[in-house]
Amino acid sequence: MKSGTATSPAPPGLRLACSRYHQPHHGHRFNPHKLLLDPYAEKLVGQWRWSDALFGYRVQSNRLDLSMDRHDSAPATPKCVVTDDAFDWSRDTRPNVPWGETVIYETHVRGTSMLRNDIRQHERGSFAALSSPWFIEHLQKLSVTVVEFLPVHAFLNDRFLVERGLRNYWGYNTAAFFAPEPSYLSTNRLNEMRIAVRRLHAAGIEVILDVVYNHTCEGNELGPTVSWRGLDNASYYRLIPGDERSYINETGCGNTVNLSHPRVLQMVMDSLLYWATAFNIDGFRLDLGVTLGSEGHGFDPGSGFFDAIRQDPILNTRKMISEPWDIGPGGYQVGNHPPGFAEWNDKFRDGVRRFWRGDAGVRPDLAARLTGSAESFHRRMRKPWASVNFVASHDGFTLADVTSYEQKHNEVNQEGHNDGHNENCSANWSVEGPTDDPAILETRGRVARALIATNLLSLGTPMLLGGDEFGRTQRGNNNAYCQDNEISWTDWAQAESPEGRAMTDFVARVIALRKNYPLLREMRFLHSTTISWFDERGAALTIDAWQDPEGRALTLRRAGPGLNGEVDVILIMMNGSAQVLTFCPPAPHLEWNVLMNSAAPDALQR
Repeated sequence: MKSGTATSPAPPGLRLACSRYHQPHHGHRFNPHKLLLDPYAEKLVGQWRWSDALFGYRVQSNRLDLSMDRHDSAPATPKCVVTDDAFDWSRDTRPNVPWGETVIYETHVRGTSMLRNDIRQHERGSFAALSSPWFIEHLQKLSVTVVEFLPVHAFLNDRFLVERGLRNYWGYNTAAFFAPEPSYLSTNRLNEMRIAVRRLHAAGIEVILDVVYNHTCEGNELGPTVSWRGLDNASYYRLIPGDERSYINETGCGNTVNLSHPRVLQMVMDSLLYWATAFNIDGFRLDLGVTLGSEGHGFDPGSGFFDAIRQDPILNTRKMISEPWDIGPGGYQVGNHPPGFAEWNDKFRDGVRRFWRGDAGVRPDLAARLTGSAESFHRRMRKPWASVNFVASHDGFTLADVTSYEQKHNEVNQEGHNDGHNENCSANWSVEGPTDDPAILETRGRVARALIATNLLSLGTPMLLGGDEFGRTQRGNNNAYCQDNEISWTDWAQAESPEGRAMTDFVARVIALRKNYPLLREMRFLHSTTISWFDERGAALTIDAWQDPEGRALTLRRAGPGLNGEVDVILIMMNGSAQVLTFCPPAPHLEWNVLMNSAAPDALQR
């Protein structure tokens, strides 16, 4: 034995751990000086305090992440506490709304109530506020069946945002997969969230959580060490083969969680099951779902993650919605998820926006969107509900901004205007942003109503962005992830304005039509025996007419059984041009009742 290598009774213990587990070149980043969150912690107390101590390496070192920082991170880190999950669910019944009857309302726990003056100040921005009658009554007035919350997992505010005086408002920066964000609990009690879920269920409204399992708040090799990185970096994250110092980044957030590892997959499944049972959650929206379904060879609809959910006796009874893209190779997978999963359909968003903007040559695409995007979803026995249709979501322009801005206005994000999509398929109708011109306002309102009605009357599962029902604006910001202020918060004063009330009434009326006419929520893809296509003159569209790029009018005729066993025939007539057109029904000898007119929303139904 060489000099210096002999073992000693006890002192070498810590040094041996450092030597073995702090090998950044090989993907091992354990640092005994860092306090790590328990990945299974169900509650956090205390605040994050950004300092160099949160990093496992010396920030000022020339060797960067290869060095080891010896500052204690405990003062800068929240603490995990033991919880009691006992709660009386005996009087709670999950609504179990069928997919064909589902209408989703996407909103943010904090932003929904921050501007409610009738809520006690300390409860604003919390689950306690969402237990209040005003919120539930608003959802009931619209007749939506699901409220989908942006991430509620505890998250870490990015250091670069804190230094700019901003905040990770959306919360897609998870620090704990089992613990709710502490700031969303005004009472500091987990039961506050459970009470909100129970009251929503009592009103017949399901609760879906937007969950982020594709990456964590630890970022790339230059990020902080707060949990998984210090415990078993090489297992929890996907590292570049042959260069295990570096992370595979298919999420755009610095790291990618390695769901191919059995223990990591188990953690994610345990997290989903925890929320489904301890909080009676009805479903999940899987952020960057393609990443979750990726194996070593790329996206796989038969991946371990998808198979585990489909085989689980609890999770396979919950609604599962995937965001079907990431930034990795082959990262766009709309329509390619397995049966049982719904998917966000950005083809619907962009196609419908382009039609109502007046673009040329988009009539065939609109027809596909109206009928459930069958070219993407009509496979493997999937149903039209698998397409989650939307014209606006948290990520991008609000509906009001789609009709008010042609360019993004993200200056307040302080990212050199390099963030957010550059193409939004939007139009300002001759004035960028706010205007008092009544003609422009009339056009914007008409287009907004047409957009939202197209969403609600198409085959698939419609999703509304909270506030779109009364004209909420983000002032042209299409990436308001860091704006925890009036830019993002729901403006209930706008909801109470005459224009806001009229728009809300219109949305509620269209949702009622969807509910009352089974044809509008058909559970099967349509065929030529049940649908027909016509132009504004009532003439059947020929191949040449379909290929005419200037064709901007479309009539869809659908026939099928109604609520009382009678045969319903419905016409949906759409004028995407800038001109007034006179539509003739394809069967003028029949008596037609006008159920809704987005161009004249105040006209009486007859």
